[in-house]
Amino acid sequence: MVGPNGEQVGIVPIEDALRLARDANLDLVEVAPQARPPVTKLMDYGKFKYESAQKERSNRRNQGNTETKEMKLRPKIDEHDYETKKGHVVRFLKGGDKVKITIMFRGREQSRPELGFNLLKRLADDVEEFGFVESHPKQDGRNMLMVLGPTKKKAEARAAAKASKSHGDEHEELPARKPQAEPKKKKKKGPADNMDPDIDL
Repeated sequence: MVGPNGEQVGIVPIEDALRLARDANLDLVEVAPQARPPVTKLMDYGKFKYESAQKERSNRRNQGNTETKEMKLRPKIDEHDYETKKGHVVRFLKGGDKVKITIMFRGREQSRPELGFNLLKRLADDVEEFGFVESHPKQDGRNMLMVLGPTKKKAEARAAAKASKSHGDEHEELPARKPQAEPKKKKKKGPADNMDPDIDL
């Protein structure tokens, strides 16, 4: 038998164990029924179940579900389009999601699989800071597939995003004030300013 604080009580007859549990106002719980003799523990079973449920709920919440996003490319993709798609892939990986990259071949492009392979290798190299190749490029009919996994887990990515957001709020700079224009100085009037311009002097 194990005591309420984890201390070893030793081998105790069942009647004595039940009496000890009653005296301590605790439950006698069998924790290892396969052991010979079986192992029991004195504990507050209701409290134990509640704490276990709380811990499980917390783990589930922190775990976060990793999604698999998909990005489709063509072997002869334009440079601007490539940069845009790469930006999306980086965003997904930063968010802790996997990304399945699909290269779609059409017509005679199917006879040039090296185009797709080179493109996937280039993309993997470009985003290696945020993700790693989880599934290497492989041909699947008309398509070539590769899966990138995030270097950060979903929960870590959320925590980092939350931290950077709160950090950014603290140090948010106020917009700089525009310098105020100096007021125009009034020209002093001399005796000539009050005269009629049509009068000959």
